[in-house]
Amino acid sequence: MDGRAASQTITDKIPYFLDAQIQLTVFSAITGTKDQRFPHKQYLAWGPAAFRFDFRHWVANRYGRGAVYKIFTPLVSILLAPFIALEKLLLGYSSQWSWAFPAFIHGLCLIRAKQVGLLYSTGGAWSAHLAALWLKKATGIYWIAEIHDPLVIRSGPDDLGFEKPRQRDARFRQYLEGQICRYADVVWWFTDGALHYAKVRNENLGSKPNAQALAVLPGAEPPMNASPDNQHEYGPYLNLCHFGSLANDRSLSTILEVLVYLFVKYPEAKNRLRIHAYGAALDPLTRESIAKFKYETILTAHGRIERDPQTGKSGREQIVEKMQQADVLILLHGDSEWCAEYIPSKFYEYLWTGRPIWGITHRNPQLDRMIEERGAYLSQEGDPTSIQNALEKIWLDWQAKSLIQPKWMPIGVEQAAQKILQFTHCQKNEEKT
Repeated sequence: MDGRAASQTITDKIPYFLDAQIQLTVFSAITGTKDQRFPHKQYLAWGPAAFRFDFRHWVANRYGRGAVYKIFTPLVSILLAPFIALEKLLLGYSSQWSWAFPAFIHGLCLIRAKQVGLLYSTGGAWSAHLAALWLKKATGIYWIAEIHDPLVIRSGPDDLGFEKPRQRDARFRQYLEGQICRYADVVWWFTDGALHYAKVRNENLGSKPNAQALAVLPGAEPPMNASPDNQHEYGPYLNLCHFGSLANDRSLSTILEVLVYLFVKYPEAKNRLRIHAYGAALDPLTRESIAKFKYETILTAHGRIERDPQTGKSGREQIVEKMQQADVLILLHGDSEWCAEYIPSKFYEYLWTGRPIWGITHRNPQLDRMIEERGAYLSQEGDPTSIQNALEKIWLDWQAKSLIQPKWMPIGVEQAAQKILQFTHCQKNEEKT
């Protein structure tokens, strides 16, 4: 799916797999574009909540968001409403859980027909790992698991994730993490923090013969015109740009609340500073701050950028151009405990732009270290003074046309793909012996 982090993470690795003569068969939901380079099977989830979600995206992709979308998607939602309520009442899992059923059944057929030698689950949605777990137990196939976001969400620094969650979806994710750690031949997370806490909870992680548990940075593919020599043009406005999703625990209100201090000290900044939000609707806290301080002219929400039919550029290509044009790229980490185990995927895309990053981070030494060693503006979430000081420095640097020029140290996808390929070679050697 164009621009979706979970999809992008695996899609960017595929050329390296193909170059290594890996024969791929991909299972996914129906919500994205079908890949034509190899067998790509798209399956509907069996549950009503997932069907509603998938149907909306399928109609939007096929017919756009015009009359067909506006007529049929509400109708399907109404028809499915009682079944969705029953599903939530009986199970309480996240909507995509039932995708595991068709993935398991079709995967089992391929494995028993000896058409598959290695299983690789990636997500994103935990239903992919659930299907892989069932296939591992049923066939014993070699299994690599790539976990994007922590399955167990801790509540604070003292919470290690052992306590049984109240929510049924959280309880199942806790169970699933334990099963992955027990049965997967190789499993990795995207941060040192996520690997650390998984090891604390699962003493058997990586303990069985030849099993591996590690952290792998996913990286991002460079855009076509990525170069450390791109020259930035300063315009009449200081443009601070944020890309990606927003929520109350990852909100632009963090910045809007301290803007008033900058405007008091530098009144001209109010007519020269602009904030742009791309990729998602504004969160409630950001909207409240805009109304409170009357910042309607300061912040512009551009929403999700779709494919441009006139230029043929994908949403992702357009977003890269916007990133490269920004004066400063805002990296909001959030304020929840899971930040200790999470690095926003946009960070890796930012590194290819050559533009300075303003990171507002929370309890993640690994992320802080990567930001600082490349040259950037860094603040700590929950520390208004550090945010205020960074904002002032950005303003003064922009006025002097001397914004930080970051070191060219991007992190590509090839390094992650090569690590994965090492394990596929190990598995092939095991088969030979």
